[in-house]
Amino acid sequence: MLSWHGGPNASDALVAVVSSRVRLDLNSPEFQEVFFRLEVTDLKQVVASLRRVRELDWNTLYRHTGFQWELIEHLKGPNGTKVYSLRLSQLVRAIAFRDGDFLRLISLHPDHDSAYKQ
Repeated sequence: MLSWHGGPNASDALVAVVSSRVRLDLNSPEFQEVFFRLEVTDLKQVVASLRRVRELDWNTLYRHTGFQWELIEHLKGPNGTKVYSLRLSQLVRAIAFRDGDFLRLISLHPDHDSAYKQ
């Protein structure tokens, strides 16, 4: 992202601004297996939610009440990383973990409650 910084007493400069927006990793085979089998209505809702997530920074995602971001204490990601559940539609939840700027989606659960039974 580029931002214009300058003023009457400052030299005008085009400065690169580091973005802390959420980046998505949808490459998990388990995630894709379910994603590509979703009914059209559910698929559209999930894609719309993923687009919204991409527009957020991490602090906003953590506080966003619509995604119902929840820690799943009995699951651990790589190297003991905390694993979370987030709501992508009325029925579908995803299991994911943070890896730097990436939200790595591990699995997708059209049966809302199954997200917690792994």
